[in-house]
Amino acid sequence: MSHKEVDRLSVIQAVAGKQLRQREAARQLGLSIRQVKRLVARYRAEGAAGLVSRHRGKRPGNALSDAMRQAILGIVRDNYTDFGPTLACEKLAERHGHKVSAETLRQWMIADGLWKPKRRAQARIHQRRPRRPCRGELVQIDGSPHDWFEGRAPRCTLIVFIDDATSELMALRFFPAETTQAYMETLEGYLQQHGRPVALYSDKHSIFRVNHPEHEGELTQFTRALKTLDIQPIHANSPQAKGRVERANQTLQDRLVKELRLRGISDLDAANAFLPEFVQEYNARFAIEPQSPVDAHRPVLHSADELSLILCLHHTRKLSKNLCLQFNNREYQLQGQGKGYRLRGTTLTLCEAFDGTVTLLHNGKIMPYRVLAEGEPPIPLDDEKSLHQSVGQAKAKQTARPAYKPAPDHPWKRRLCVAKPRTLQQ
Repeated sequence: MSHKEVDRLSVIQAVAGKQLRQREAARQLGLSIRQVKRLVARYRAEGAAGLVSRHRGKRPGNALSDAMRQAILGIVRDNYTDFGPTLACEKLAERHGHKVSAETLRQWMIADGLWKPKRRAQARIHQRRPRRPCRGELVQIDGSPHDWFEGRAPRCTLIVFIDDATSELMALRFFPAETTQAYMETLEGYLQQHGRPVALYSDKHSIFRVNHPEHEGELTQFTRALKTLDIQPIHANSPQAKGRVERANQTLQDRLVKELRLRGISDLDAANAFLPEFVQEYNARFAIEPQSPVDAHRPVLHSADELSLILCLHHTRKLSKNLCLQFNNREYQLQGQGKGYRLRGTTLTLCEAFDGTVTLLHNGKIMPYRVLAEGEPPIPLDDEKSLHQSVGQAKAKQTARPAYKPAPDHPWKRRLCVAKPRTLQQ
């Protein structure tokens, strides 16, 4: 069973045991009530095996053959290269006798590079949205850069996870800047404490979404981790759309700043140690009861080691003939001979932990390696949210280093002796 089917099993079991109503189960699973009834009947008749998709491994009955697809694309390429999918579909049926839906042809043309989809401008409508009924269905996340220590320490960022149904602070942690590492480490603590939510609601920052038009559809490191964990990422079109976490940031910038001042906390470690106590008091004051008593959180299906590999940076590298690859000015070589040489030219997944540890994966298996050569690490890239942290670190480093003053006899201070021009002897 897939992870989605395992999650569906727990909900259907609750319905079969009369612990959950069919309407609530349909809302959680995104299905109709009739489909929930069918799944419950299958579960009672066949057990967990009844929830496995009947279509798995079968070819759709209305699927067109690859030869037909290539023939149609050949006609379009020869005759209708500047046609839109709808008009090309009409001409194929009218002049060539090929009947295919416009949407199917559009997808084929996009995949073959014959058609570039047009992006439609979305209207920005800010309207009040009702809360989700269950705790854990929708969790809004955001980073709040602020002078949290009022000058007693450098500016930093507070990562906030808040539940949409209850306005409950689910995770709270200070970091020097709003980065992928900050969100992944906060998410790891969230999963260990609460389990997996249904969806995470964020803005369109490059941590959550690839905004370059030429790379649209690609996944960021954080979104890739969410997809692996079967957590739905949702991106807000405006700050008002995720107003729950935005208003929580305003409250935290008032109350939390004062609490840190009263307790004399002036560093990140002490502040993070204090946050669990603050979260408990905040939730007792501001959290509300959800509309439904059902908790939509799901258990984490991966082990601790698998979770640590998921919540790190993933890169793909291709092995050379001698089973080597390069990453960050380092050269790695797989250990072992014999069967290892079958991996020549194979693409591996390189998992880079935030402490610098590197793990090589091939088909889900960890591959042993050794470091052949090691050079200077490359200069990391910064964006507008991590730039202030890099400048602050450089400023502190330069201030701590004593100023260099050349010696009196340094070549820079020697006066150059200008030679007198020679006179011509007559």
